[in-house]
Amino acid sequence: MGCEDRLELLSGRDLRRTITRLASQIIEFSDTPDDLLLLGIPTRGVLLADVLGKELEALLGLPVEVGSLDPTFHRDDLESRPTRLPQATELPTSVDGRHVVLVDDVVFTGRTTRAAIEALLAWGRPQAVRLLVMVDRGHRELPIQPDFCGRVVPTRRSEFIQLKLQPVDAEEGVFLLRQPPG
Repeated sequence: MGCEDRLELLSGRDLRRTITRLASQIIEFSDTPDDLLLLGIPTRGVLLADVLGKELEALLGLPVEVGSLDPTFHRDDLESRPTRLPQATELPTSVDGRHVVLVDDVVFTGRTTRAAIEALLAWGRPQAVRLLVMVDRGHRELPIQPDFCGRVVPTRRSEFIQLKLQPVDAEEGVFLLRQPPG
């Protein structure tokens, strides 16, 4: 893919600053860090939740529970849209009474978030649920908005957002792709 097909939205340094800002916003949201639970939505949301968990631990001086929540079987568009293979949901604790932050790299139509909320409620009754995304790219089909957002980037439906994080990727940053990643 040529350089003209990829636009850097956040450099690695900007991404790190954004993660610190988002972690600070999460701290303000939660009454006590003890009841906080970060749940990443596969695939990149899981990695982002881990990074945020480490940042929160550095800011708070104590660990924050982090897990993953796969909403695949709760999607309402499985027949019309190809999906990835389901991943295991990993909950480090009960969701009952917790302040849950669902973490995803991008919010687009809102269907993944809706499915994640449905999947979460199948596991219990949290005190509150918030949505954190690195990028809100618009094109919502459902009335879902992130509570915490790294960057709002209006896109075309044909464009894609790519989050790159260490140590999985050789680089860090957020990129707009004009062709599907491949």
